[in-house]
Amino acid sequence: MAHCEQVPTAVRTVDTVLTRMRALGSTLPARDGVAVFNGVYLAVTEAVDRHIDRGLFPDARAAIALDVRFAERYLAAVDALESGRRPPACWRPLFQLRRHPGVRPLQFALAGINAHIGHDLALAVVDTCRTLGCEPADLEDEFDRVGGLLVSLEERIRDELMPGPDLLQVADPLTHLLGSWSLERARDAAWAAARALWALRRMPDVAGELTERLDAAVGFASRMLLTPLPD
Repeated sequence: MAHCEQVPTAVRTVDTVLTRMRALGSTLPARDGVAVFNGVYLAVTEAVDRHIDRGLFPDARAAIALDVRFAERYLAAVDALESGRRPPACWRPLFQLRRHPGVRPLQFALAGINAHIGHDLALAVVDTCRTLGCEPADLEDEFDRVGGLLVSLEERIRDELMPGPDLLQVADPLTHLLGSWSLERARDAAWAAARALWALRRMPDVAGELTERLDAAVGFASRMLLTPLPD
């Protein structure tokens, strides 16, 4: 695999985004939907950081750049909300329903993961290619390894946040919602979108339209995942 060029960048460190996420988590009530996702994503980013420290990524610099650019997309959405600006459509359902009593913690977690994987990950790959002067194919190993961590952590998240067997049997709509979304499918779609956006980089109008439609479609899926359920 051809690695990214070693060009000067202003990429912030993983520690920087970890600090931001920890600070955000400390200010939010535990039941808040953003707090639920933030806790999940913090665990993912900490796991990526440990893998980088252990030398488990073929190109550590590319892994750091992708991880940071990815996190910055989520943090920028939070910043937009807090400053009164309009966040991307993919994040609006979580922000709007974050305190709804009929939405379960697992729904908040999966809606945030859907927004971040379905929309932000594709744009983060393009951001990283521009930062490092490389092609999406040069990031495929890092993309796959981060994706593998996400899949393993999604299984843990479902175990930790899933209601007990009795509640799950009663709340059959939750079972239906959980079965309607797949992280692996979302990750595959993100990779395809990243490649398409990179191929369209010299056609900004077309790339912009694709990005807007991707944002809207992912936001629609998140809203479905956040359907309030009966007690």
